[in-house]
Amino acid sequence: FVIANVGRPINQVGRGVLDFAFYASMWIAYDESRGIADRLGFPLQVESVINMDKFLFFGGVPNVWMQERFYEPGSVRWYDVAGSLVYFSHFIVPPAVMGILYLANRREWLRFVKRFATTMFIACTMFIVLPTAPPWMAAGGDREIILNELPPLRRPTARGWSHLGLKSFVSAWDAVKGRDWANKVAALPSLHAGYALFVVAFLLPWIRPRWLKVLVFAWPLMMTAALVYFGEHYVVDALAGWAVVGISFFVWNRIEQRQRNRRLTTTRGALAASHTTTGPR
Repeated sequence: FVIANVGRPINQVGRGVLDFAFYASMWIAYDESRGIADRLGFPLQVESVINMDKFLFFGGVPNVWMQERFYEPGSVRWYDVAGSLVYFSHFIVPPAVMGILYLANRREWLRFVKRFATTMFIACTMFIVLPTAPPWMAAGGDREIILNELPPLRRPTARGWSHLGLKSFVSAWDAVKGRDWANKVAALPSLHAGYALFVVAFLLPWIRPRWLKVLVFAWPLMMTAALVYFGEHYVVDALAGWAVVGISFFVWNRIEQRQRNRRLTTTRGALAASHTTTGPR
């Protein structure tokens, strides 16, 4: 936002400050959702989400199934590296797309942010009303909230980075995970899965090759697989994230279509009035 407003008139700089404040407020609301949930006293969802995944997968829990078959404590596999890269793309791709749109086309940026904020608002509301223990917590991975609903699960989100020689990054991330800096029970819906689909859905109209339109959906699918493997989310969390994104797009597509129809009607009315006024007498 700072770079985008360098050298611009003061009124545009003011607008940029408001844009940044709006963006920051979304993430503040996300961070504060935990405190609101604690104060309102909504019960923590644990068994309900596990049971939903069991229903979808014939009695099995995908997190447990994947770690039993693919996680190897003594070695880092190629899918650990791929999973870490995909997982952390959540912190890079959506803000990068938002920044590029802000620099290139503020109108499209506004369309993006309206949907983004609506998705965030719905998600934060659900975080407050339905605080949900993620799989790693349900497996006893939290020191404050003691649970034992699943077999022990690892939480190796940064494991792949150590294989790439970035051990300092792994240490820093482990330190961040250990701090009470975010909402640990903001699991339903999954914003990781939701925003991966969000970016793909928003950019899809600009993608021309049909094969590429299909290929880009690999990102939200890979994100979901990584989230489940790492014990960060249940499959139902990801499905809920996709559903919230779908609702956001549906609502704003309808609103924008009505606005276009209204403008078109107004334009036609003005043209008809102009023709009547300037026509032969």
